Amino acid sequence: MAISKENQDFINSLIDYYVSESESYKQISENFTPEIESITDTTFGIITGCIYSGFLQAYQNQQETPSAEDINQFQEIIKVRAAEIKKAILEPISSPSNED
Repeated sequence: MAISKENQDFINSLIDYYVSESESYKQISENFTPEIESITDTTFGIITGCIYSGFLQAYQNQQETPSAEDINQFQEIIKVRAAEIKKAILEPISSPSNED
């Protein structure tokens, strides 16, 4: 069984959301210094954990259980988009300026 197109789209929408909100999750990670060694890695872990939780919740809502193949495919989606997630953590998206 492979991840359905609907669930793939949902995972990608979750990634898009967490990329756009990466600065908030970075601030959470910063609250754990000096206990953590890497704010970036901790933030990446929080974000991917949230995405994984959403992935599992989608299956639960459909009264299904993801197969090992589904989980592997989920991991591949994350790997493909990992650089994008990490870039958002390192280079926060700036808001348009109100200066004229």
